[in-house]
Amino acid sequence: MPSGVSSSEGRTYQVRTYGCQMNVHDSERLTGLLEAAGYVSAPEGETADVVVFNTCAVRENADNKLYGNLSHLVPIKAENPGMQIAVGGCLAQKDQGTILEKAPWVDVVFGTHNIGSLPVLLERARVLQEAQVEIKEALEEFPSALPTKRDSAYSAWVSVSVGCNNTCTFCIVPALRGTEKDRRSGDILAEIEALVAEGVLEITLLGQNVNAYGIEFGDREAFGKLLRACGKVDGLERVRFTSPHPRDFTDDVIAAMAETTNVMPSLHMPMQSGSDRILQSMRRSYRQERYLGIIDSVRATMPDAAITTDIIVGFPGETEADFEQTMHVVREARFAGAYTFQYSQRPGTPAATMPDQVPREVVQERYVRLIALVKEIAWRENQRLEGQAVEVLIARGEGKKDAATERLSGRARDNRLVHVGPNPDLPTPRPGDIVLAEITYAAPHHLNADRLLAVRRTRAGDLGERVSPESGPGGPSGAQAVMLGLPALRARD
Repeated sequence: MPSGVSSSEGRTYQVRTYGCQMNVHDSERLTGLLEAAGYVSAPEGETADVVVFNTCAVRENADNKLYGNLSHLVPIKAENPGMQIAVGGCLAQKDQGTILEKAPWVDVVFGTHNIGSLPVLLERARVLQEAQVEIKEALEEFPSALPTKRDSAYSAWVSVSVGCNNTCTFCIVPALRGTEKDRRSGDILAEIEALVAEGVLEITLLGQNVNAYGIEFGDREAFGKLLRACGKVDGLERVRFTSPHPRDFTDDVIAAMAETTNVMPSLHMPMQSGSDRILQSMRRSYRQERYLGIIDSVRATMPDAAITTDIIVGFPGETEADFEQTMHVVREARFAGAYTFQYSQRPGTPAATMPDQVPREVVQERYVRLIALVKEIAWRENQRLEGQAVEVLIARGEGKKDAATERLSGRARDNRLVHVGPNPDLPTPRPGDIVLAEITYAAPHHLNADRLLAVRRTRAGDLGERVSPESGPGGPSGAQAVMLGLPALRARD
């Protein structure tokens, strides 16, 4: 091998991602790391030389899904002796060496705290011809310093923190991601400014408990200050954040949202249950009155804000009266949508060993009632927008172009999904362009806007248009994938 040439040069990769937005962003980093090491995205339909599983340990049957997918690769790997399989993410952090016991054909296992080690571990496993397991118990370097390959020219994730200090009895994330670690605001803003310089219009601030940002600095108003600072970044048109915790949702954050023009009127705030008794059992440090008070405060300052939530049905000990309290909050909050989950026992969580586990058939019956109510209210809320003109950022990946109507899809400022119809008198919008369109029909989970009123072409749209679709999919990347080498950035003071 010639001097200075990596042995990974030209080898192909595929990254398979499961779980939350944090995992999606981690996969962008894994993809960036692999490409920086000389790997290239595997063409669609072809077997990759390296397959990376970025796993989740929160969802039901996460273990079964992983090991099922790993078993499907056994005959493929037998036919391709040089193929390597790596497993990372939360399930790897939890199971560690157990993964090799159950799936000895895996080559690399790495945890949530050392994703930057992947290229080295792959090379070491290949040279030594033996599996490599490296699990760090604490974060050594904030992962935003790693190269990132983004999926979009117009939208990007920006991590403000990693880890979580909460002790919710249903959640294993703090044990796998560690305690909360916050970035310096100057580093965050430097990353945002670099992204905007590349054409990004929209950023989403990301953290396991995003509005607790500043806890390491002893500044409980740090998150509100960060939102206001984002408002001063020239060219940044949309700012979102996920996911906040009601405990840390303070008046200064609400004021910052309302007073910062590029912070979007949308809020995803997990509720989990409307019952005070169940919230206490979950170790959620708020109660129904506090939660609804936040909703009222947000609507008082941002009447048109779209609010979404997470709800767990059938938590241990949940009675019909407890469930009715959840239904009551859904009616009062008028959610624009909700991610609803049937409780499932997750090994390693306190809730898994609690008495009074609710029978599966009872959970299912309540779940059906809940999603019917959520759908009814979301539909009613969407219908209020019929006849209104909304600003939509045309997106890639929100749904394919409708062949019959030629609709394109995107997100309104309040994050509602909008399908936009064409106007022969206006340019055809591209992903990354911003349009003004009138809502002509409301469905429970989307809006149709068949009166296209204006199209604003953006630099992000120009960039996406110039990238050839033949450049290949792969990982979380795609035709509009963009590389960002963050170590080259200079942090702001």
